[in-house]
Amino acid sequence: MTQSQNTSPLRLRFGAEVAAARAAAAPIVALESTIITHGMPWPQNVETAEIVEDAVRAAGAVPATIAVLEGEIHIGLDAARLRALGQAKGVAKLSRADLAVCLAQRATGATTVAATMICARLAGIEVFATGGIGGVHRGAEDSFDISADLHELAQTPVTVVAAGAKAILDLPKTLEVLETLGVPVIAFGQDAFPAFWSRDSGLRAPLRMDDPAIIAASHRMRVALGLPGGQLIANPIPLADEIPSIDLAPLIAAAQAEAVAQGIKGKAVTPFLLDRLFALSQGRSLSANIALVLNNARLGAAIAKAMTKG
Repeated sequence: MTQSQNTSPLRLRFGAEVAAARAAAAPIVALESTIITHGMPWPQNVETAEIVEDAVRAAGAVPATIAVLEGEIHIGLDAARLRALGQAKGVAKLSRADLAVCLAQRATGATTVAATMICARLAGIEVFATGGIGGVHRGAEDSFDISADLHELAQTPVTVVAAGAKAILDLPKTLEVLETLGVPVIAFGQDAFPAFWSRDSGLRAPLRMDDPAIIAASHRMRVALGLPGGQLIANPIPLADEIPSIDLAPLIAAAQAEAVAQGIKGKAVTPFLLDRLFALSQGRSLSANIALVLNNARLGAAIAKAMTKG
């Protein structure tokens, strides 16, 4: 099913499952695609994408993995497209700055948090589950390396479920920027702000909610108030799957020292650090990553269901 306008070159192509859900006003959860192309190695990337989609379905919602394929925004990928994307080479990593360029060039790209939020809004999807958001990188006072995810949260009305911000970031500065931008940061089920692989970053979350229905109501209230932007739901990794911060900190420090020594910058930083942490943790970081994404998918589905009831 294709949605297009005669006056616009923009095309949204909906997968069959997502199209049926839209027609039935069923709950839908958006999912990003950079976790497939830049976050995990083959074949774990596609295997993880498939089990995350299944987790959304099992929780009563419909998954909509988003990607740009040959100049079209795909909202929901079938099995063949998912596997092809997982093995593709040279796939662009798309954020707000380069999404339009990729579409205009009829190229292929995977959507980051920011780009997924933009595409989800275009598709009328209000809930997005991911691993962790980007944020303020360590040393940003010199590099000015701050993820576009933060500004996207401040302007695009999508509720984003993540295990906090990635622990490789400067988390205190990330929370400060989110506060300045007026983004609600809501910890789910605990007072501490989670740090991706770890349940507790050592920082207190600005807000706490324990009920998906209240999270959905908060989203609706922001719309009613005319406030721009979405809200970040910081969902801690399950206790059995976490890597405590005390174990992770020296590994992150070692990975970051390697990145500096090799001159890794910009969009290449996060994939490099994730790859090094996988090696340094002997695979524990990948197992934790999969567990937290599944956990976020389930919560995202619960929130999406509550949205449809509202």
